[in-house]
Amino acid sequence: MKTNVVIINEQGPADVMEIREVEVNPPGPGEVLIEQTAIGLNYMDVYQRSGHYPLALPSGLGLEAAGVVLEVGEGVSDLAKGDRVVYGPVLGAYARLRNVPAARLVKIPDGIDDNTAAAVMMKGMTVEYLMCRAYPVKAGEDVLFYAASGGVGHIAGQWGKNIGARMIGVTSGPDNVRHALENGYADAIDRKSEDIAGRVRELTGDKGVSVVFDSVGKATFEASIDSLAPRGYFMSFGSTTGEAPPVPPSLLQHKGSLYFCRPTLANYVSARDDLVHSASKVFELVGSGAIKVEITQQRPLSEIVDVHRAFEAGETTGSTILVP
Repeated sequence: MKTNVVIINEQGPADVMEIREVEVNPPGPGEVLIEQTAIGLNYMDVYQRSGHYPLALPSGLGLEAAGVVLEVGEGVSDLAKGDRVVYGPVLGAYARLRNVPAARLVKIPDGIDDNTAAAVMMKGMTVEYLMCRAYPVKAGEDVLFYAASGGVGHIAGQWGKNIGARMIGVTSGPDNVRHALENGYADAIDRKSEDIAGRVRELTGDKGVSVVFDSVGKATFEASIDSLAPRGYFMSFGSTTGEAPPVPPSLLQHKGSLYFCRPTLANYVSARDDLVHSASKVFELVGSGAIKVEITQQRPLSEIVDVHRAFEAGETTGSTILVP
């Protein structure tokens, strides 16, 4: 069988991506061949395409998708033809057909459609590991979360509200502030027109927040540090404006005995049990209605260059789905 797949021969701007037709082999031992129906878009895709994260070239792109099992390879006993499945992170998702290790696949629960599964899998697991395991958020805590109007941010606001935390979102522009307030955030700060740390101090009675989840990096490092309460936690999980600067231990001391951590999803779902645990928590909250997934863009994979340009420029909100 043949399929269209997005390939890069070099890392760089969006136009390094090209679509090729390639032959898909039958699934090998421990693999499953799936026909993908919906592909999720994540900022990690931009990091890998641009060269922010190294890749062995040539390479596919994309890390998550949902679809239907067409064939199972030798040794696969818990999946069968016709099963609806979703996965992430597994590099090479920008395709219509592909083989995926069965150990990275999760069955999609009844009542959740393929688009929702593809939109929420990695973003939801990102929120789960950040707010339930890297720093277990508790009811009553003040939490600062960046990119509050994006795909991860939308889920985080609702997840934190469900826990009982007071979620304070950081975003850019009045429309994005409104989106954040509609998705679980008690307050939202416009980082383009407001002093983030000043607003946090105002909102918390000068105490600061227990934890900051910062995906922006260089541009917001100082504001995040200055927003924390004594013994607060700085969870750096992205760098859309460049890497955060080196953190001298003495800075953490003088700013209130702070903790600084740079966790990543891959380390929290590398084991099969952790992957299933995280995905199950995500789908449980989606199924109960505690988390509503906002798919605001649905674009054909053939438009991937334009999709990346808009995504990288911050012109999208919520989640984007690619249709193979």
